[in-house]
Amino acid sequence: MAVVTMKSLLESGVHFGHQVKRWDPRMKKFIFAERNGIHIIDLQKTINSIKEAYEAVRKTVVAGKPVLFVGTKKQAQLAIQKEAERCEQYFVNNRWLGGMLTNFSTVRKSIERLIKLEKEDFTSLTKKEQAQLMKEKTKLEKNLGGIKGMNKLPGIIFIIDTRKEAIAVAEAQRLGIPIVAVVDTNCNPEGITFPIPGNDDAIRSISLFTQIIANAVVEAESENGLKIIETLQDDDAAPAQASGTAAAPAAEEEVEVDPSTYVAPDTKVEAAAPAEEPVIEDDKYYAK
Repeated sequence: MAVVTMKSLLESGVHFGHQVKRWDPRMKKFIFAERNGIHIIDLQKTINSIKEAYEAVRKTVVAGKPVLFVGTKKQAQLAIQKEAERCEQYFVNNRWLGGMLTNFSTVRKSIERLIKLEKEDFTSLTKKEQAQLMKEKTKLEKNLGGIKGMNKLPGIIFIIDTRKEAIAVAEAQRLGIPIVAVVDTNCNPEGITFPIPGNDDAIRSISLFTQIIANAVVEAESENGLKIIETLQDDDAAPAQASGTAAAPAAEEEVEVDPSTYVAPDTKVEAAAPAEEPVIEDDKYYAK
């Protein structure tokens, strides 16, 4: 059974939005409070959205349709590839080529060209010809390697940062493909089928969301589904599973938590000051 805890969301910095001045008013319903000029995302809304997205992905996989993971920003590239490969689905983590969905027949030709180059023997060619073909192969692999085996359009698409992946969002909407997306406080949730309010900049937050969606694929046939633990557990609770989610807690006193005042033990409080420009650092909590 896949398990998501309030503690894992908090410690991944999921609740940290952008500076108040950078918000999108359409995200108002997902915002819990403001602290030091930073919007704090309502994690109760996040949890409810995770449940809906999880079930949507499960149903898509059970129906035999592929899932496409998309995240081309540097913080998301590794997690997108790792989790997509773990659940044996497809991904785009380098660059979204215009028409990747709306002009899929042409994209398939480029994929077929890549497959042909991988099988070709270059030893009989001149060094110049070998270099040219290797350059072409490398470029195709970089952009299309993650969807090489995708023979039909995806049944659902998971996106990190809808602002950066605006073209992917537009193409999915045009084709009527359901979209699961992490939407930060500077994003527009309208038009996203299953918006998940959360931090789309921190590596730990991105990794957690991507793991959850990958788990939905892996456990699509399971009857247990997703378990959410909505209380903050002590540090002595059961350790996190390898998938990045927490195991069932021990029978200890449950503690309610206010995400607007919660700071993880290793958090640098001064990093939340709004006076500085956004800085993205691995596994740190910050003002964006």
